Amino acid sequence: MNSKMNKVKLSKGILEMKFMSRTREKLEKEKDDAEGRAMYSNEFTDKMLHESSKYIIETSYVPCEDLIEGRVSYGGMNPEIERLIELEKNKDLAELIERERAEAAEKQKMRMDVPDEEMAKFYTSVMKTVKKKYEKGGKRQQSILPLNIKRMEKPRDEDDD
Repeated sequence: MNSKMNKVKLSKGILEMKFMSRTREKLEKEKDDAEGRAMYSNEFTDKMLHESSKYIIETSYVPCEDLIEGRVSYGGMNPEIERLIELEKNKDLAELIERERAEAAEKQKMRMDVPDEEMAKFYTSVMKTVKKKYEKGGKRQQSILPLNIKRMEKPRDEDDD
């Protein structure tokens, strides 16, 4: 404890210097940790601080079960509370409906990118092309030369005449 109290604090100007960046970050981290410990000191026990446990002990089961906290009214006993609860439910319901509408609009937009008739024409043309490809595959071409070019023949011997 005495070493912490006797610790000399560096001025802000020195900490802003380039070579002091690591020290500045370390001091800021220590300050944040101290603030966090002070803020949550009433919730942490000594056992939690000194023991590395994998479990968190909750004093209430309300956060675990997502229960409603606060006042609740049934059967019209407290109309003001019932009205507030109804407004909260309506707000959640309105958000859900708006989200569903946005998703439906996006699906509709994606669906209407290509009309059905255009897609049918494209599909039939693709099918025709594939059919032609496989029809030609069975037949071998006799010659690769165009039809208007004559084939080379052996020269005739004019002596035979």
